[in-house]
Amino acid sequence: MAQSLVKEFTKGLWAEIPPFRLVLGLCPTLAVTKSVENGIGMGVATTFVLVFSNLLISMLRNVIPAKVRIACYIVIIATFVTIVELAMQAFTYPLFLKLGIFIPLIVVNCIVLGRAEAFASKNNAVMSIADGLGIGIGFTLSLAALGAVREILGAGTITIWGGTPIFDLTTIFAGFQPFGFMVEAPGAFVGLGLMLAAMNLIGSK
Repeated sequence: MAQSLVKEFTKGLWAEIPPFRLVLGLCPTLAVTKSVENGIGMGVATTFVLVFSNLLISMLRNVIPAKVRIACYIVIIATFVTIVELAMQAFTYPLFLKLGIFIPLIVVNCIVLGRAEAFASKNNAVMSIADGLGIGIGFTLSLAALGAVREILGAGTITIWGGTPIFDLTTIFAGFQPFGFMVEAPGAFVGLGLMLAAMNLIGSK
């Protein structure tokens, strides 16, 4: 039991890390990772929805009719997305504005619906929580890492929660000129490609 629980949790951290191994959830991955802050914010919001929708779907899996299960899953997921949206409006409004439409679009994120159909509907609550938490943390780390690459190369700094930069590349390389396109749409594809190449290189060894 304990080994299975650890296996379900850790698979989302590398073997099945959503954007890079499963190639899922690419819309928010490309759209919001202009900064580390945005990546962490989107990742935490998605993790909350993943964990609690997995939990509720697992608990209700024996009473949800098979023919309407997808509609039921979407209603459950939409409920938790609404909770996240309202909480962000109340407590992290500037970040909510930065993430914009991509918060409500968590409802149609294929990672969340995919875990509901492929895992939570077939496993107990504890295993489903481990699955959702592992996949969610892996997704958050992926977005934060991609955001860091894009922000460092595109702006030369890493700034979290709008304060003083916690990292400034110009203090190391005084003549560094930021690549502005990295925080624009083309930079998202370049950054994702670089990270996919790095992961494939590491995996091939």
